[in-house]
Amino acid sequence: MQDLGRRARAAARLVALAPEPQRNAALHAMAAALRERATPILAANALDLADAREGGQNSAFIDRLLLDAARLEDVAAAVASVAELPDPLGRVLASWTQPNGLRFERVATPLGVIAVIFESRPNVTADAGALCLKSGNAAILRAGSDSFRTATEIAAALRQGLESAGLPGDAIQLVPTRDRAAVGEILKGLDGTVDVVVPRGGKSLVARVQSDARVPVFAHLDGNCHVYVDAAADLAMAREILLNAKLRRTGVCGSAETLLVDRACAETHLRPLVAALLDAGCAVRGDDMAQKADARVTPATEEDWATEYLDRIIAVKVVTGLDAAIDHVERYGSHHTDAIVTADEAAAARFLAEVDSAIVLHNASTQFADGGEFGFGAEIGIATGRMHARGPVGVEQLCSFKYRVHGSGQIRP
Repeated sequence: MQDLGRRARAAARLVALAPEPQRNAALHAMAAALRERATPILAANALDLADAREGGQNSAFIDRLLLDAARLEDVAAAVASVAELPDPLGRVLASWTQPNGLRFERVATPLGVIAVIFESRPNVTADAGALCLKSGNAAILRAGSDSFRTATEIAAALRQGLESAGLPGDAIQLVPTRDRAAVGEILKGLDGTVDVVVPRGGKSLVARVQSDARVPVFAHLDGNCHVYVDAAADLAMAREILLNAKLRRTGVCGSAETLLVDRACAETHLRPLVAALLDAGCAVRGDDMAQKADARVTPATEEDWATEYLDRIIAVKVVTGLDAAIDHVERYGSHHTDAIVTADEAAAARFLAEVDSAIVLHNASTQFADGGEFGFGAEIGIATGRMHARGPVGVEQLCSFKYRVHGSGQIRP
């Protein structure tokens, strides 16, 4: 592991100095290699899937792990699309001149070596590698044991693409072991070679990383996302947004886990919204009013309001007005992604201003909590902290900065 870190640090220096055309050429070569190596990648994924099913994993987990030809093509296309993003390096973020004539520039630079620890999503291997390369960083990728075979094949394709473009293959390295001790070594910083850690996975993984890491972390612990249907919500719009937010993909962190309905529209909106969820195969755990709206609703417990289900389950509660909705989100939410459905612009403005989440939406599905939907090409994760990066972590968020100071012989008195 120490040697892996040293090789990543050496590669990071070379990638940071590589011109944008070379980094972009490598990204296109990586995408081509993913397509070229589709057969071994999908064969490896089939083995990972077989183990997961034999181990009794649920359908949401299987969906996260699954790669088929269409999904692999999406992965390759996402890698290629990163090449089309503006170069994040060398951007002048600010400039000014002091009275003594010194000219200052704040300029974007790479972070260095980024370690990404992830579980069942094999596409993270490609997304993280591509974003790190575009932003001039080296990546150390630690896949979960469930996706290890698939990630190994994807990483081999990425290395092939890097080397074909004249860049060091060590710029994207997959930790070559399933041993959990490797995670502990990464969290220690690999003798100072790791600059930031990004965990992508379940609550226990993220909690461990946040607790044990000796280097900075970009992460979110939970994706307990809310859809609040305001008194002025259009029912048809609310229904479409809700069903998409909850059920498009239940295993993603932007999936809605709680529906809040304003008491002022509960008489007209609650029953059809609850019925739509139930009819679509989603279990509903609700408060007294939700249970009265449909006999199929089961009672919600206090724990349900704070639960990230990542499954076809949702909690439903009736709240008295916007203040109560905001208070509920603040008390039980995870500062990830929350949405309001309303035709009242003033109510929407208050929700967007007062809900302290990384992503807040008006009249749109929480499933837009995705770097690709933001125009970032892809994301390395969602950050819910307040330092440096927040929301989807794309190429710009994978940069730091330094100051360039231009003088004409000035000395300090």
